[in-house]
Amino acid sequence: MRTSKRARIKDVAEHAGVSSMTVSRVLNQDPKVSDVKRALVVESVKALNYRPNVSARRLASNKSFFIGLLYFDLDTSYVSKFLLRGLKVCRTTGHHLVVDEIDDDIEKSLASVDELIEETRVDGLILLPHVCDNAKLLAVLKAANIPFVRIAPDTQLSLSPYICMDDYQASFEMTELLIKKGHTKIGHIIGNPNQGVSRLRYQGYLDALRSHQINTPPEYIEQGLFSYDSGLIAAKKLLALDERPTAIVAANDEMAAAVLAAANIARINVPEELSISGFDDGNVAVTVSPNLTTVRQPIHQMAELAIDIIASGKFSDLSKANTREFRNVLDFEIIERDSTANAPVN
Repeated sequence: MRTSKRARIKDVAEHAGVSSMTVSRVLNQDPKVSDVKRALVVESVKALNYRPNVSARRLASNKSFFIGLLYFDLDTSYVSKFLLRGLKVCRTTGHHLVVDEIDDDIEKSLASVDELIEETRVDGLILLPHVCDNAKLLAVLKAANIPFVRIAPDTQLSLSPYICMDDYQASFEMTELLIKKGHTKIGHIIGNPNQGVSRLRYQGYLDALRSHQINTPPEYIEQGLFSYDSGLIAAKKLLALDERPTAIVAANDEMAAAVLAAANIARINVPEELSISGFDDGNVAVTVSPNLTTVRQPIHQMAELAIDIIASGKFSDLSKANTREFRNVLDFEIIERDSTANAPVN
């Protein structure tokens, strides 16, 4: 049986037209390599399906080439999308992504994190919402001087590098999009109260309405948990109102999909009678019918940047890091699909 020969650093160097030393420096995230040579090496790594020998690289450096990812709830397209992108990026950089869940039993979860750090000697950790704001976890990581990058944190912003988007502005613009379509009766399903982005998206919704002198009755606002089930409960309440909203802004796509299901149960036509918008642009946004108008969150770029920050070793000692460089705000995009339309004419 014939098997293909595994590519070596020498093969990557020849393919890219650079030295083996340059390839090694790129794989080790050396910032001194020029962008042109780095691009050539990355392209050659992909073309040859090169996978670095992690054991050899560990011996030649102080790195483990393991990166940890801590999450709270895998049952969301956001976490799944981030995870899959992270795995793909690590495959091209020669790192391994080690994934662990933080649940409501924080003491048990902290013990699991201690074990992960002890067994893998991770080069750093990525903390997804709302793990990124857990005070006990942050204290443990800080005491151990373990580098970590937080995604969309809401507290202690000078503690570590973090990556986010402007959730407030995105929600403001999404709500304003509906207002420009003639909607004045716009409901909102708030996200999980444990996550800072929920507050930012709620505030953006409120301020967009206020900027257009639109008064919103309190019954137009329902609490959700970023889950489909919570969205369904909230949506049924909103759609059962005597004077129901003509549009609903849900704080994520799962809850927006639940609004769509509730409308179907109530035989309310979308988007002719009810416009629905979501947030994140996860897989569910294009698997439901009609497809969801949503905010495209740069999840892929967030995963890539988080891994790049840890792999670079730039913040390996957080106590000596320049906190002015911690903030990384990425762009969002409003994606209009078939779940929104002009307000119905009474």
